Amino acid sequence: MKILFATSNKNKAVEIQKLIPEGFEILTLNDIDLQEEIPETSDTIEGNAIQKTNFIVENFGIDCFADDTGLEIEALNGEPGVYSARYAGEEKDPNKNMDLVLKKMKGITNRKARFKTIISLSLDNKSYLFEGVVEGIIRKDKVGDLGFGYDPIFEPENIGRTFAEMTIEEKNTISHRGRALEKMIHFLNSK
Repeated sequence: MKILFATSNKNKAVEIQKLIPEGFEILTLNDIDLQEEIPETSDTIEGNAIQKTNFIVENFGIDCFADDTGLEIEALNGEPGVYSARYAGEEKDPNKNMDLVLKKMKGITNRKARFKTIISLSLDNKSYLFEGVVEGIIRKDKVGDLGFGYDPIFEPENIGRTFAEMTIEEKNTISHRGRALEKMIHFLNSK
């Protein structure tokens, strides 16, 4: 079964491809020659994921799924949340985003945070949502050089290492994206 993953983020595509079981072939926006950014103007993670799948269905008429992920920090009232990718500006610079989080967290003892991923699936003109969450803490410094985004400052609960210290395979077994994808795959296998 071929299905489009509505992303141009190569790191996300690699993570997803490693999680997909045999029988599924993942296409990306590059495969349909879409170079423009899909609009993400919703004020919720769910809304952005739905907006991306709706864009593909309306413009290309093909089944697809899209995700949106946010880092939600308890002491920052859920920031950066839906604005995670652009937290420090429109250039979407992960290091600037992490630096801003670390600056805002300076001196704060409550380090609780969570990653939340929502996958929106559009299949046969119907829409479905799948959520994955992983609880953890924000480290005081960047640690590790694997992964992407906020991985160097996020330590999943009861692990003792940041996502950036884990291989893709290790991260996928516990990650928010892995959990949401597992639910979607279970759903697809039941169809």
